[in-house]
Amino acid sequence: MMQVMAMMKFLINYGVNFSSFLYLLSLMIPFIVSIIVPFVAFIATIFIYNKMISENEVTVMMSSGLSPWQIAKPAIKLAGLLTVLHLILNIWIVPLTQEKFYSTQWNLRYGLAHLKLQESAFTKLANGLVVYVDNVSGNDLNQVMLSDMRNNKNQMLIFAERGKLVSTTHGLSIATTNGSLQLQGKNGFTTGTFDTLDMDLNLVENDADVSFRVRRISTYNLIRDVLSQDNIRQHRLTLVELCTRLINPFMNLILVIICTLILLKSSLLRRRASFAPAMAILAMAGTMATYMSVSNMVDSLTDFGLVAIGVFLLLFGLIGLLLKK
Repeated sequence: MMQVMAMMKFLINYGVNFSSFLYLLSLMIPFIVSIIVPFVAFIATIFIYNKMISENEVTVMMSSGLSPWQIAKPAIKLAGLLTVLHLILNIWIVPLTQEKFYSTQWNLRYGLAHLKLQESAFTKLANGLVVYVDNVSGNDLNQVMLSDMRNNKNQMLIFAERGKLVSTTHGLSIATTNGSLQLQGKNGFTTGTFDTLDMDLNLVENDADVSFRVRRISTYNLIRDVLSQDNIRQHRLTLVELCTRLINPFMNLILVIICTLILLKSSLLRRRASFAPAMAILAMAGTMATYMSVSNMVDSLTDFGLVAIGVFLLLFGLIGLLLKK
């Protein structure tokens, strides 16, 4: 819901139609799913096994000779399947959809898809930037007036017979022909005429970061670049993203085993069984908080390796505790 609310500004501020908004939202779903999968697996496990314990089904199973590992095996199999799907999601699907999401978002903000000029009307593109067009035919404009008063030290007024909107990597530009220019700057008032004049509309926000977003980089390029990253901040972000993609899916198994271990072991102690769900939730919260804190502090390949080793040691240790009678 936070992601939806953050993107509502495209409907309000940028005049994006509802179908484009839904398409943009659909591109965020794989990323959102990749975040919540471990928690969903834990919630499903604690709900089902707590219900089985409260209805004495687990007691009957154990009385018939089944071990905690055998009772927990269905949940562990599900967690193993989710781990594989989570890896596929993180390694291939999320980078593809995120790359498409950022490019679509940028085009909706600053590209031709965002700009809709009305004929014979003043269109406000930004604070201090107004365009008047007599006739619009696709990206071709006739009888153009452009007023740029965003900079008090450099105010500009352009009149042109024709214009054309051009989308570049830096945003929108307008190419005008056969016109006149009035410029009010620090050197005074200047007027003149021109045959052609290209002007960058400079609609990209100052804080818009379009140069480096690790989520949209393919996993292959991420692994290749992590060895040759010169920028310290980008190198750290790359390593943190690799932790998210390659290590985080195994938290499905860890959280499910933690849940089944606490619930099944405590079910043998009737007086403490009622506290088992709370203990499982606290253990889950502590485990995830510790993992997220440690993984976000990774700034070298050595740290990355230590986090991976720590996660697998925890996983095998939990399996050993569950197998122990």
